[in-house]
Amino acid sequence: MNFIIFASIFLTVFALFSVYISKRLIKKLDFKPKIKSYLNYFLIFNYFGTILYMLSRYQISVPNSLYFIFSLSMGIIFLLFLTTLFYEFFHLFVNIAPLNPQRRQFFKKSLDIGSVSMAIAISANATYKAKEITLEKVEVLIKNLKKEYKVVQLSDLHIGGLIEKNFIFDVVQKVNTLKPDLIVITGDLIDVDLKYTKEAIKELSNLKSKYGAYFVVGNHEYFHGIEEIMEYINLIGIKVLENENIYIGEENQGFNLAGVYDLFGYRYGKFQPNIKQALSNIKSSPTVLLAHQPRYIYEVEDRSIDLILSGHTHGGQIFPFNYLVSLVQPYVKGLHLHNNTTQIYVNKGTGFWGPPMRLGANAEITQLVLKGEIG
Repeated sequence: MNFIIFASIFLTVFALFSVYISKRLIKKLDFKPKIKSYLNYFLIFNYFGTILYMLSRYQISVPNSLYFIFSLSMGIIFLLFLTTLFYEFFHLFVNIAPLNPQRRQFFKKSLDIGSVSMAIAISANATYKAKEITLEKVEVLIKNLKKEYKVVQLSDLHIGGLIEKNFIFDVVQKVNTLKPDLIVITGDLIDVDLKYTKEAIKELSNLKSKYGAYFVVGNHEYFHGIEEIMEYINLIGIKVLENENIYIGEENQGFNLAGVYDLFGYRYGKFQPNIKQALSNIKSSPTVLLAHQPRYIYEVEDRSIDLILSGHTHGGQIFPFNYLVSLVQPYVKGLHLHNNTTQIYVNKGTGFWGPPMRLGANAEITQLVLKGEIG
């Protein structure tokens, strides 16, 4: 029932987008009727791609080449919708500007060609950027940390569909070349049933660091059998932090690493985050907390936590979603000083969700260098 409701809303919204594009962009283009017909046919076939995307994501299994095309259709509709908004604004400007008929026609044709060209170019660039991972190097000063530590953060890999074994193999190789002291994965590791992702997840067992690799669940783990997922991740040698903490480094030289379940646990009814439990019996040292969603910071404001590492937002993934994300999350990407004692870093995601596109928010592997600040 939940799938039917979600799919109905999703497909209705994209149907409305498609109608809007047809009526407010394609219809107004100064192109030959035949070309405009082809564009409308493309829009119809592309919309059917979004339907097949929903089915192949949750109900049927298809080859990755087809899944890529279906996934792409959703992003294309959204980017065409943005292009139409752009077109509407400048079309209005051309109509009201004090221009003679010849110049007005020139600007109109330029706008038509430019808008279509822009939509194609942006879609192609966003698709290319989807799997292009950037190494983000960040220095974080932490009070009373006695020693420097290099921490590598991965987040939101969303294994399944287009994120598969070869992609994870490349990520592991990139991480290992950094020679980190510690590796953390801040949720949304998988995006389909575990049985389809075990081979890819197992690649993560090849991650190498001085103090090991640690994981906290994100909201997507709850959708695909959270208990089985956590059990398998522990089995391959990555420690799942379940409202608990562990000490990293040599005695009196290191820091506490704590991790909580995701906020989605409140809706799920179990595996709920519990910061009091996560910080129980903690040592008198700096503390780093792994929490999938940045807004969990509101639940720990009265706690002695030096740094929170989060993901979830994808940095918006496709502009201008970053503005929509900021309505529900206090931070969308990067390092922020939340108050006098707590900093937070939000990873933009190492993979992607939905359309294989990124626009204005690159995928990232984060290298955080934690340095002591005496205070």
